[in-house]
Amino acid sequence: MRLKIIALCFAGFALVACESTPENAGSASGTGAGMAGSGGGGSGAGVSSQPLSGPRPGTQEDLTVNVGDRVFFDLDRFDLRADARAILDRQAAWLRTYPNVALVIEGHADERGTREYNLALAERRANSVRSYLTALGVSPSRVSIVSFGKERPVDPRSNEDAWSQNRRAVSVVDTRTGGGARLN
Repeated sequence: MRLKIIALCFAGFALVACESTPENAGSASGTGAGMAGSGGGGSGAGVSSQPLSGPRPGTQEDLTVNVGDRVFFDLDRFDLRADARAILDRQAAWLRTYPNVALVIEGHADERGTREYNLALAERRANSVRSYLTALGVSPSRVSIVSFGKERPVDPRSNEDAWSQNRRAVSVVDTRTGGGARLN
């Protein structure tokens, strides 16, 4: 009988320990200590009032959901359309809010044209985005570019709808430490 009481007490302690784990984990993950590497702690006091389902501030998910991470281009063009400039204005404001975040701008093209042509066009698209962001006051050291040409389509079909989605520049939060190779 004594053994059963000890086992029940042990099981009760185990349940209490398991019950507190989500609150502690929520406090650590809810502080923005994610991809942006902002660090920080938290008392856990606001865990119940703040949903855990939203994106952490300063992360790729935050950029994608709350600002927009991509702009689109017309056929054989690398100049920024009005809708692209509006998104990039929001990206620049977001970067001012998170001064420790850097971006890699990925340039893309649709499947039409040679590999070399599309790599050059995608590089010009990424450079257009970088130039626009730096003109808005973002430090050039925080924005690097890479060209993927036609190698990474989001839509592999061969029609205008797919091509229009593949002619893009995507802003990606740079999670590398110590910088890295840049195409600029």
